[in-house]
Amino acid sequence: MDCGGHPLVSAVSWMVMRERGHRYRISTRWTGNSGSGTSAYKAYSRNLEITAAGKEAPIPGSSDPLFRGDASRYNPEELLVGALSACHMLWVLHLCADAGIVITEYVDDAEGEMVEHPDGSGEFTRVVLRPRMKITDAGRVADAAKVHHRAHEVCAMARSVNFEVTCEPEIGAE
Repeated sequence: MDCGGHPLVSAVSWMVMRERGHRYRISTRWTGNSGSGTSAYKAYSRNLEITAAGKEAPIPGSSDPLFRGDASRYNPEELLVGALSACHMLWVLHLCADAGIVITEYVDDAEGEMVEHPDGSGEFTRVVLRPRMKITDAGRVADAAKVHHRAHEVCAMARSVNFEVTCEPEIGAE
């Protein structure tokens, strides 16, 4: 990390930041008041917006359509699966760059499974990541497959959840 100063100061600044951890701040605002608030279960929209300082645009959210949500907006369950997929992908890109493996294409069609309990609560039981990527060197396919395993070990999202996250990569060469 280059903090733009003396190398020792930069290294010390980096260590202090790592010891303190990282903070992520977002604002979630309900936008679904149809005029009578939550006067009845069917009286309000589940629409919301997720924003953060300095971001381009809000993320339009809602609940799952099964729970009276707007299907055209992201629901929390999709966002959780998306966070796992994005974190894994970013680690794969980083680790492959470090290893000299050139990725030219990457798409992940991830899927999460959630159970609903009789009391209405739910929980994820697993997420499967299905990344398909292309690399420039066919001789590095096995190395790229190993990178997926390492990415899973270091991904903060995968390390933070209490359910199984598996990865089924497909790697091809151009």
